[in-house]
Amino acid sequence: MALLEIDQLSAFYGKAQALYDVSLQVEEGSIIGVIGANGAGKSTLLDSVMGLTKTQGDIRLESASISGCKPGEIVRRGVGYAPERFNLFPYMSVRDNLLVGAYTARDDIARNLDMIHTLFPRLEEREGQETSTQSGGERQMVSLGRALMTSPRLLLVDEPTIGLAPKVCLEIADVLRRLQAEFGLTVVITEQNANFALTLAEQVHVLETGRIVASGTPAELTDDPRLAEAYFGH
Repeated sequence: MALLEIDQLSAFYGKAQALYDVSLQVEEGSIIGVIGANGAGKSTLLDSVMGLTKTQGDIRLESASISGCKPGEIVRRGVGYAPERFNLFPYMSVRDNLLVGAYTARDDIARNLDMIHTLFPRLEEREGQETSTQSGGERQMVSLGRALMTSPRLLLVDEPTIGLAPKVCLEIADVLRRLQAEFGLTVVITEQNANFALTLAEQVHVLETGRIVASGTPAELTDDPRLAEAYFGH
């Protein structure tokens, strides 16, 4: 069953068009990857799902349209978002940044904090630390944790590995797998790092200049000579 359906989606920033008739489905319980170069429209795609851009076309969550809904309503319907730009409060503690995400799920605070501390023990160890003093990897963990505080069924993660050391990327990958396998979340990631997406996603969509130019399993895409050199280094 498709949890998220995007149908003929176009997105605009003022008069500038950033997405062109994008269509894709995200099956419940899956991990989906959207890859593309910087400026391809990946962040715009996730922003559009969250109601942060002007759009045409339709976006459906469990067959019900969420096009035109405000971001807060989309969060209440079960969509969590960890943006590439983090949007953390730099002079607030780790714990307080996490609690900001709990405004739609106040009854789940203890349970969600326990889940986040299980996934990211470092955040429990440093819960009193200001996020401005943390490494990029730690801030990414806080961003993911804050999105999880909303009790999502669908988690959108924008560029989770950008600027991170390989060891931290492996930690993030492990957490995303556990969210799917142990906690039943459906996950959509966008990535410039195509190989990272291939290690996680069951289905991958290639976005170029606002258009989906290819879709398939990781095996299908890596075997496509048109894409192999451009995205996968061979």
